[in-house]
Parts: sequence; structure tokens; C-alpha cells
Amino acid sequence: MPEISEFPPGMPVWADLTTSDADEAASFYGELFGWESKEGAGDPEENGGYRMFMREDKQIAGLMQINEEGQPPSWNTYISVSDADDVAEKVKEGGGEVLMGPIDVMDQGRMAYFFDPTGAAFGVWQAREHKGADIVSEPGSVAWNQVNTRDPEKAGEFYKAVFGWESERIDTGGADYWELQLDGAGVSGMFLMGDDFPADVPAHWIVYFAVEDADAATEKAKEGGAQVRAEPFDNEAGRFAVLTDPQGAAFAVINQGGGGIAGGEDARDGDEAQGEDEDEGADRDD
Repeated sequence: MPEISEFPPGMPVWADLTTSDADEAASFYGELFGWESKEGAGDPEENGGYRMFMREDKQIAGLMQINEEGQPPSWNTYISVSDADDVAEKVKEGGGEVLMGPIDVMDQGRMAYFFDPTGAAFGVWQAREHKGADIVSEPGSVAWNQVNTRDPEKAGEFYKAVFGWESERIDTGGADYWELQLDGAGVSGMFLMGDDFPADVPAHWIVYFAVEDADAATEKAKEGGAQVRAEPFDNEAGRFAVLTDPQGAAFAVINQGGGGIAGGEDARDGDEAQGEDEDEGADRDD
């Protein structure tokens, strides 16, 4: 896919990892995806030690050490917006909760972080100098973002009010799955958390990364200390697996097999598999 020059409002724009051991996480993902990590913009004291995951000099995602006691390691999804303050008001009107912000991040952009009404945390990004990921859906970059929730009806209504997303139910052969669409194009997925999820696991967003070989990537992740939550599985979207990294953050890998892509014009078919295995992917928030 060509490089991304701009993310329209309502599209996933960025992902970052908050973790209990940033150095170990940088090593793990470096081995798995070929990423390098470098300091983010500004002084480390000013940016909280935020780092950038890079692949072939392209910005892929962010990395940050957990700075609040009790906060679980997690991969976090950010949605592009034109006005973070306006979105914060829509979140409150829609029954969500503002966790942080909106705040300026130096000259890079303006951000806020929220809970949706079903308990899933997500962020928004109003771009300035930092526009978001340089590439998506190429091996070693973000391929898809998905919300797992116990109340898809409430979540769907909320995201429609906030981002204008429509929900279209997808036949996955058994899982309850919806494609979240903007102007007819799929931008994210939504999966119903069933009885297989432990009761104490909250609703959450999960990030999928494109790989050339899902089985090989799964084995490599295991060698690096990851736990497999769902073994590689095939359906129309491709072949994918769900894992937790050595610090406990859940993520997924997918070989899309010609399916859709995050943020691209051909996004329609690329998410259909993502719900099949999510009973395990929820461990991100254990």
C-alpha cells in the first residue's frame, strides 16, 4: 500500500503500546516485526519518554512506559478527528466518559482518551505535526482495529453518534461480528464478547498487525515469550492469531490474503475473520 499522507476524520490513525517494561517490549516487537524504537518528538522529560516504533524509517506505532500504578499493559487505538474538544462533548452526550484531555501534545497534535458506554477505552487524535502512521496493512504495520464489547447495540449507537459510523452485521460462520463503516467503507470491527470471556475482563479495543505468515509470526512470538490466546485460524479475511506479549498486552497478527486494509479504499472485506477468536484476545485487560 502507498504511504499515508492524511487520515480523514473517523479513521483509525494511530496505535501505541503502554507497557510495564518499555525496553523489553521494544526488544520483543523488534524481533517479531523488525521494528526499531527511537525517542519521540521533544525532550523526553516533556513527552514522558514516549518512543516511536519504526520500520524502514516509517512511523508504525508508539511506545510508552506505564506511569500509573495498577494500569494494565495494552495496545491502544486512536481515531482521527478534526476537533478533539467537539468529540469530547459528543462522547459525554453519548454516555461515554472522558479519561484524559483534550490536551495539546506539544506541537504534534491534540488528543483525548475516553471510555465508551460499554467500558472500552479508546483515544482520538487531532493531527498537527504528527499525522499518524506512515503506512498501514503492509507487513509489520497496523492492519485492523476492533472493539470487543458485551453490548454491541449500545456501542454501535455510541460510535455512530461520535464518529458517524454505521454498523453492518457480517456473516463469519458463527461469531457475532459487525463492520463499522464510514461512508460505506469499513474502518473498524466490532465483536460480541460471549460467555467464554471471564466476567472481570472489560470491553476493549484490540490491534491487528499485518504479517506475511501468521503461523511463522505466531511461533516467533512464542519464542520471544508471548502467549498464544488463539492459534492461527483461516476464514475469508485471511489467517490470523491472537497473542499476549511478555508484559501481558494483547494483540493479533493477520495475513490478510488479499482482503481489506485499515484505512484503505479496499477495506470492505478485510475484517470478517477478526471476531472468530476474540474469546481469548480479551486477556489484554486482565
